Amino acid sequence: MAALFEPSFSALVAPGEAVPFCFALSVCGGAMLYLVLPFEPFGLICLGALILLSALVLVVGRYGAPAFARVFVFLCFGLALGFGAGKLRVEMNMSAPQKTAIGPVLVEGWITAIEPGRKGVRVRIKTHAIGRLGPDETAKTVRLTHRLDLRVSSGRFVRCWAVLRPPPGPAIPGDYDFQRQAWFEELDAVGYVLGRCRGGVLGPPDSLAAQWQLAVAAKRRQLARFVHQASGARAGGFAAALISGDRSYISVEDQDALRGAGLAHLLAISGLHLGIVGGLIYVLFRRSLGLIAPLSRRFPVQKFAAIAAILAITAYLILSGASVSTQRAYIMSVVFFSAILVDRPALSLRSFSLAMLMVVLLRPESVFSPGFQMSFAATGILIAIYEAWSRARVRGQFSLRGRVWFWMQSLAVTSIAASVATAPFAFYHFERLAPLGLFANLVAMPVVSLLSVPAAGLAIVLAPFGLSEWGLRAFGGSLELVLSISHWASDAGAGYAAPINSMPPPVLLGFTAALIGFVLFRRWLRVLICLGASLGAGALWAALPIADGYWSPSGEAYLSLDAGVPYSIIEIAEADALGPLRFQSAIPTERCTERVCIYEMTGGENIALMRTPPLASDCDRRSGIALILVAEPSLEQSADQADFPSRAALPMPDLSEPDWACPSVLSWRAIQREGGAAFWLRGSQVHIRHARKCSARPWRNCEL
Repeated sequence: MAALFEPSFSALVAPGEAVPFCFALSVCGGAMLYLVLPFEPFGLICLGALILLSALVLVVGRYGAPAFARVFVFLCFGLALGFGAGKLRVEMNMSAPQKTAIGPVLVEGWITAIEPGRKGVRVRIKTHAIGRLGPDETAKTVRLTHRLDLRVSSGRFVRCWAVLRPPPGPAIPGDYDFQRQAWFEELDAVGYVLGRCRGGVLGPPDSLAAQWQLAVAAKRRQLARFVHQASGARAGGFAAALISGDRSYISVEDQDALRGAGLAHLLAISGLHLGIVGGLIYVLFRRSLGLIAPLSRRFPVQKFAAIAAILAITAYLILSGASVSTQRAYIMSVVFFSAILVDRPALSLRSFSLAMLMVVLLRPESVFSPGFQMSFAATGILIAIYEAWSRARVRGQFSLRGRVWFWMQSLAVTSIAASVATAPFAFYHFERLAPLGLFANLVAMPVVSLLSVPAAGLAIVLAPFGLSEWGLRAFGGSLELVLSISHWASDAGAGYAAPINSMPPPVLLGFTAALIGFVLFRRWLRVLICLGASLGAGALWAALPIADGYWSPSGEAYLSLDAGVPYSIIEIAEADALGPLRFQSAIPTERCTERVCIYEMTGGENIALMRTPPLASDCDRRSGIALILVAEPSLEQSADQADFPSRAALPMPDLSEPDWACPSVLSWRAIQREGGAAFWLRGSQVHIRHARKCSARPWRNCEL
């Protein structure tokens, strides 16, 4: 890659690391391209393109093509490789999504995981049978919300009376695509339990892989329960999530506080956790083996310690659930310890590129997940800063004062860099920013580094002697302090609220280009590209109009009524569907109980909410109404609608009459048919955009 620049500019790019990094990015881009296509490409075409580009790579490398041609063909090969990995992943997927909602039905199966939820814990079940469905129609995996106390654990066979429905798609335009995620996870149905799941007597499944999965799930649940009990009632759930990855014990209030304070990254099993396990095992083995003089004189004991560390983090990867962030941290940790085995430097952009490449090839669908993007963004920028710092740092022995000052500098720079790198992705996926997130990280991370990490290490050291509870008590006490900081920062920043436009993909690509430029280039070119891309993305974001409102398939409308509040929630229709992820923490306003309710938007336009289709009198131009939202109730009306006439009894206007002057109308039927909608009001002009409900892709089939 450095050959593309003049010799005077070669110092601006890391020659040995630019090509692996750019190749990993091209593979990532190929996987993204495959996932966003509106149609399903033919497998033979994908295979042919991959073979052709493989041959071109060999040809240009053998016959000495120009540097630009070699790099171009190499990056095109990376695109084809990522594209082909996505296609292969789809072809290997055995998911069979449920087509219609059914219930109540009896669901029988084995619990593989227990996850937290706002309305109750979510139980993931590997099904054995579902009532009224044949073997070919039975969903392989379902996730049920369990509202009552759960009295069964992971690995158990259970029977649950439940209502099932297909995994929902995006609730509104730009919302997280859970339907695609569920399809790749082979999660075929979601729903809720009627009553309580009860244990059964059926033995484990016949498949050895399924038996291993259930055994790991049971051990993971046992570890989480032990840590939760030993760490104390206040921070036990937080400690269980940090050590085992099981978040079902942590309260919703603590989760919201961690998100509001910008400390939710502590919940993800990532580099911090694997660093504790792998680093502690490595140091213990190296020091212990070094005390054996005959062994340490004849053999490199650091290599034996590296092997032990790799085995330890592998076991921890399996036990923690192997999320995307854990996979990334595991691959980079394995590369780090493997470099010790071959006597090579480890912490570099090469290991980062290798980790990205392996994660994309194994799980190409993860490129759109928040965990993948935020994890690699933070790690990449920290590696770039570390390398720049290492080059600028004067080598030599540090005094105690110098070491403390260097640690404080490292902590501040790490917190600031990671917060800045992950902020665009956090807002794009969750549409929220922590106002005091940077301050909370600067205060909480020293507690984690100085108290939590040593306490966790002490618990690991004492575990073989049955005394790990001592370390876990200290671990829980330190996490109580972290939770106190989180609640304070979250509450203090809760007063900040402003209507900010949703971040579209082009804006996110601009911020991503700024991060790539910072990681890839050096000196003034790094600053120039990073600053230019960030300013361009920010200008584009600021120029885009802010949506005046949304209407979700859950029946709730989100309207911009107050300049100081992002959106107000108004319930229009009743439906058994989930609301948008970005509005989960919003507070509902007073429900509209009249036939017609008129609301004034922040831009001065009016929106009318109607229970029934509009009459001619409702469509007077002088009313100043820009958009009408029509609930269209069914003929069988509920008790709170008994005072309103049925839709069949209302006189419908003749739309062919020349004096018909009705403004734009968005009906509940359109929401149910075409998906949730976002709308922009500009005087008499109204722009409405629906979320796509179906396409030619297997995870959003129109037959479902």
